[in-house]
Amino acid sequence: MSSIPDAEVLYTSLLAGVKPLMRADTRLVGITSGGAWLVERLQKDLGLPGAPGVISSAMHRDDFARRGLSASAQTALPFDVNGSDVLLLDDVLYTGRTIRAVLNELFDFGRPACVRLAVLVDRGGRELPVAADFSAAKLTLPDTQLLALARADDGAFSLKVEENR
Repeated sequence: MSSIPDAEVLYTSLLAGVKPLMRADTRLVGITSGGAWLVERLQKDLGLPGAPGVISSAMHRDDFARRGLSASAQTALPFDVNGSDVLLLDDVLYTGRTIRAVLNELFDFGRPACVRLAVLVDRGGRELPVAADFSAAKLTLPDTQLLALARADDGAFSLKVEENR
């Protein structure tokens, strides 16, 4: 297994990498739950007004029958999606299936002018043709392991590896 990078160091890289992707009208949208944590902090660190969006993939997952509704937050987009410049954020990009589901959810709310993707970690293993516009790190893990962002009570980020059940 590759060594797991420090999530706080990766967040600093993500913050720097997102800045060139920002336009005057860009709206940040985090994918529950890790992406929602990232976008909450990015919104503050970038000095953006208002609240960021949060989006759930639960209703559009191709494995909904097996997974059901997760306990994570549901979609909240505090802006008009039509014509918006949307920057999606997630903690880990793996197969691309979550991104496909999130795009379906986003288009249920309207038709954005542009959608881009930034992630903390790209671990490869794509099943769908999805690519991030920015990733703070690339990491290879066996298919038997899951990588997820964790957030401590003080807001500090860390990455954890778990065996896939």
